[in-house]
Amino acid sequence: MATVDQIISAEEYALVPDIGHRTELVRGRIIELPPANYWHGIVCGYIARALGNWVGDRNLGRITINDSGIVTERDPDTLRGADVAYYSYDRIPKGAHPGKYPDVPPEIVIEVRSPSERWNDLRAKVSEYLAVGVSIVCVIDPDLRTAWLYFPDQPDRIVGPEGDLSFPECLPEFSVPMRNLFE
Repeated sequence: MATVDQIISAEEYALVPDIGHRTELVRGRIIELPPANYWHGIVCGYIARALGNWVGDRNLGRITINDSGIVTERDPDTLRGADVAYYSYDRIPKGAHPGKYPDVPPEIVIEVRSPSERWNDLRAKVSEYLAVGVSIVCVIDPDLRTAWLYFPDQPDRIVGPEGDLSFPECLPEFSVPMRNLFE
């Protein structure tokens, strides 16, 4: 089993037994994360259902949830757990089932900010996701009922409580009213 001071790879991290806490691998080291709270889970569920149903009905790809791992750096490895992610069938073909962690990034990553998360840490995750090839990173703040959308090659966008969350660059017709994520 890996120790706190030991640097391990993403592949070794996949073999670490469940320690009963949420963790991520950051520059080869396992870090513990506090458990997500109830409201965080509700918002993740709403966005995963809205996006998952829309993508599924159109046979466009897959949605992952529950901190599914995304390798954002190698040597030493960093493995982030996205709250919700969208992989099109262009990136991971229908019927393909990659190993523990896909070799390709998702098109969209959605992170729901927990009260314990600092904005600096979230911005670092956003930068990692964009650097590895994620097309859109969306950070939803349930307290402010606002979403921030980040892109590798265009200005950030903010969607307020009365706006509609959409990803026209990847899913041109998808849209969900922000208020629906906080019912």
